[in-house]
Amino acid sequence: MGIITGNHFIDRLNKMNTEIWYDGEKIKGMLSEHPAFKGILQTKASLYDLQCDSEYIKKMTYLSPQTNSLIGLSFLQPKTKEDLKKRREMFEIWAKHTHGLMGRSPDYMNTIVMSFASSSAALLKGKENCFPENILAVFEKAKENDLCFTHTFITPQINRSQYNFDCPKDPISAKVIDRNEKGIIIKGARLLATQGGLTDEVLVYTAPRKFMDPAEAFAFSIPSNTKGLKFICRESFVGSESPINHPLSSRYEEMDSIVVFDNVLVPWDRVFFYDNVEAANDFMLHSSFHHFATHQVVTRQIVKTEFVLGIAELLVETINVGEYQHIQEKLSEIIIGLETMKALVEKSEHDAQLDEWGYMRPSLLPLQVASNIFPRIYPRFSEIIQLIGASGMVSLPTEKAFESNIRTDLDQYLQGASKTAEERVKIFRLAWDLTMSSFGTRQTHYERYFFGDPIRLSSTLYQTYPKSEHIRNVCDFLDLH
Repeated sequence: MGIITGNHFIDRLNKMNTEIWYDGEKIKGMLSEHPAFKGILQTKASLYDLQCDSEYIKKMTYLSPQTNSLIGLSFLQPKTKEDLKKRREMFEIWAKHTHGLMGRSPDYMNTIVMSFASSSAALLKGKENCFPENILAVFEKAKENDLCFTHTFITPQINRSQYNFDCPKDPISAKVIDRNEKGIIIKGARLLATQGGLTDEVLVYTAPRKFMDPAEAFAFSIPSNTKGLKFICRESFVGSESPINHPLSSRYEEMDSIVVFDNVLVPWDRVFFYDNVEAANDFMLHSSFHHFATHQVVTRQIVKTEFVLGIAELLVETINVGEYQHIQEKLSEIIIGLETMKALVEKSEHDAQLDEWGYMRPSLLPLQVASNIFPRIYPRFSEIIQLIGASGMVSLPTEKAFESNIRTDLDQYLQGASKTAEERVKIFRLAWDLTMSSFGTRQTHYERYFFGDPIRLSSTLYQTYPKSEHIRNVCDFLDLH
């Protein structure tokens, strides 16, 4: 079958009848019509339509030699640097359609599934309780049906001490509690599934850590409507359906959920591995996961930064503050961040190398640097927009106010140097929704922790960065032996 349309995606999701809980109630009826999910699902459907559009189809798909069907480029296993560039250009098209604000656009998880099929399957071959052939089977199914995934790998925050060995009687963190002829039985919970319940499947795996219970060392992928699987949503950050009052949350609020496994049976043909701590660590640390996933993420973050820069400059022009040097300095900060990120992605592609299985991996080091930079600069970008907008970010009437008897007052007192009052309010509400609304603050927090603890990211970069040559140069200069 290959690529699908937006309607196909929506119809498939509505028919699944996945168990999703929102505000204490189990969702019934058409998922795509629920106020908390309507906007994001419409946006997601528009992405699938985009890859079917005659203008983009050649840039977003490739022809499968096995089935002669068109497959989304995010599933392409790159063999050349040109393949990497094609993948990045496809990422850019989808990211620009959502202004980089959709962290779980389908290409992200497609990339992860592709990376696991390209390396993890080989890493697991011949190891105890490992079934690499199942990874390949899921990958093939995902390609041919254009499946959409979310993932979950974070354990509940009960006791974060690395020396905590207390084991509650009933599992809190999801673990294997039994095995039978049909598969493994999982009980417990996982955080944090962005778009949990809004995808065809959920990919579940264990993040590497120092101390790990073997019963928690597993990986698998199952349909979101699997019996015993439920998604518990947080409060929605959709302010309203109005594209003026809430231009971003009405379209891009992705929802996050807790994933609960209530004695969920994972069939053997869906299990990648279980009861294997070594495999759990190798699955992410030694596979091409970080190379390919970070390549997609940084590409999206670049597009997001371009959007931020556009908003910031539009604010400057609207209230005519571009002559001030402190404003120019702030805008330069965004420009420096943008160009730095772009250079790092290009370097990762320039320095790409074939791995031992014949796939072209982008160089990880520049991408590691980028993933250390962005969690620090994005919160600053939000602050810059707030500082430019100042008090104008607070006194913002609604769309309905412009349809009322006070329209004349609004037109007089809220006009900008280069914009009408209505235009100015639209611009400032966009800036507010990006940086100050519940949706906006979630965006900042999301980018700050996208790849985990920023301190741990810095530590990993330090530990893996090749420093010996630099030390040797200094020793040679000092004639030290």
